[in-house]
Amino acid sequence: MKRIFRTALTLLSVYYAYMVEYRAELILWVLSGSLPIILMGVWTQAAQGGNFGLTPVDFARYFLAVFLVRQLTVVWAIWDVEKEVIEGKLSNRLLQPLDPVWHHVASHLGERGARIPFTFLLIGLFFILYPQAFWIPSLGEICLFLLAGVLAFILRFVIQYTFALFAFWTERASAIENFWFLFYLFLSGMIAPLDVFPEPVRTVVLFTPFPYLIDFPASILVGLPVDMTRGFLATLGWILLFLILNRWLWRQGLKQYSGMGA
Repeated sequence: MKRIFRTALTLLSVYYAYMVEYRAELILWVLSGSLPIILMGVWTQAAQGGNFGLTPVDFARYFLAVFLVRQLTVVWAIWDVEKEVIEGKLSNRLLQPLDPVWHHVASHLGERGARIPFTFLLIGLFFILYPQAFWIPSLGEICLFLLAGVLAFILRFVIQYTFALFAFWTERASAIENFWFLFYLFLSGMIAPLDVFPEPVRTVVLFTPFPYLIDFPASILVGLPVDMTRGFLATLGWILLFLILNRWLWRQGLKQYSGMGA
């Protein structure tokens, strides 16, 4: 256990230091996730003249929460894995007594640590420009949000890493992610809260993994009504499903991996 802890701490510190080297680039990465803030302006204006069941302030708070969830759950593993497999760089990782996935996990967690200060800086700027949306969630809401956010990151990572393993069979595994992102964009709650969806559509969408990636944790933070039990169980269920598929694809992919030096 001590050796595992020391290895994990070393990986996290190395990747955190690597991410801090690119602070200017990190600012651009944070700003690239500002689509929810843009959509907030659209929906707050629409709410003033329409009946969506949410006030302009509710929309402002929701999309701020979406922005925060997006900062916590952004994943890019598929592009790294695709490059490693195609260029044969995975061979070196396979020689190490550590599953290569942990390098990607440490990279993402290190980046989260380096990104957080910029994220809170933008949140503070948002409240200065839009003070009527300021609110303080309860301690229970914050704890449940953090739990849902961590599970959303795990689900997002497992899904994308599973797609990345198709790089063993195709040189364009990232195309799968690009296609998946279209559904993620419209059904996760990034474009609009699920509360404004027609009831039949919302019922179907809740049986997919998309709402639990953004809408579920964001709704918890702003206090919108959600089924907590269903949300957490569904998230865990999808994580388990993709994790099983992931490990099967990994074993099958290694059988035919032909990277340089493999």
